[in-house]
Amino acid sequence: MSLLSPWPTEQLCLSHDERKEAVKAVEQAFATALASLKVDIGLKEMFESLYVPLGAWLLCRKRQQNGPLVVGINGAQGAGKSTLFNLIEVILSEGFGQKVVGFSIDDLYKTRHERERLAEIVHPLLITRGVPGTHDVQLGIDIIKSLKEGDPENPTKIPVFDKSIDDRCPTSVWQEWVGPADVIVFEGWCVGSLPESDENLTPPVNALERVEDANGDWRRYVNRQLEEKYQELFSMIDSLVMLKVPSMEAVYSWRSLQEKKLAERVKFNFDTQQPADHLRIMNEEEIVRFIQHYERLTRTMLDEMPKRADVTLMLNENHKISDIQINKPMTLCR
Repeated sequence: MSLLSPWPTEQLCLSHDERKEAVKAVEQAFATALASLKVDIGLKEMFESLYVPLGAWLLCRKRQQNGPLVVGINGAQGAGKSTLFNLIEVILSEGFGQKVVGFSIDDLYKTRHERERLAEIVHPLLITRGVPGTHDVQLGIDIIKSLKEGDPENPTKIPVFDKSIDDRCPTSVWQEWVGPADVIVFEGWCVGSLPESDENLTPPVNALERVEDANGDWRRYVNRQLEEKYQELFSMIDSLVMLKVPSMEAVYSWRSLQEKKLAERVKFNFDTQQPADHLRIMNEEEIVRFIQHYERLTRTMLDEMPKRADVTLMLNENHKISDIQINKPMTLCR
């Protein structure tokens, strides 16, 4: 991600010197990780102009409450949620001395067996992971509660989902967090989303809904799940940050680009005689069908969330941040 729009000056939190020292610390921390994050040259300027100010803003937000700050990151496929989390994690930990732990809603996917059962008794489309109803929401609630309690005698175990086999990894390889955390980051494509009205569910939004969910059973089930347990999970978020993609068309384009890069990895693995069987590549038709599972809720979020999220980072067609909208300004930033 490269910056076109700086953080609003009226919402610059902490002192100039505090932010300057944080930039230095973060620069050093990223010296060896720059290549793996795949961010553009000019990272120092982005730290100074956006990312460290965002970290300072979140730190001030944390200081206004008791206990850990739970930060939600929302963004459609390909928006850059993982990169933003990596940046926030290093800035808050290295730059401001905070203990930061994070996980994705993808980590909460139900097992393959559980989704196969849902596909049998509710609707065949529920075999495809992603939409509300395909996550173990109670597990997410329990994880955040455990992280907020921070009991060093009872480490928090965070699940790991292996997309290459479309199933959850055994508990023996789950991540563990020991002790208290200052900031908990929870990221995912539908994090913080709201359910639709019943009347909006009636007309299909794409061919998948029109052909494979003609009577609307699947989308009503998904919406009902979102309306109930998911809202309990999302209510645990203290500050919501949205990475707003410019359009649904950009989601298709960026996802196609991801698949092309994955195909290049497969070719590289083939050339170097490395196993690549687990790297399954989708063709254009498969990408279109896959994203149609996400389309309805993505369009709804693009329409209503930018004005509701605490902070909205607007991405343009070139994947650059073209505008920053703070909907819940900090009253005491210094």
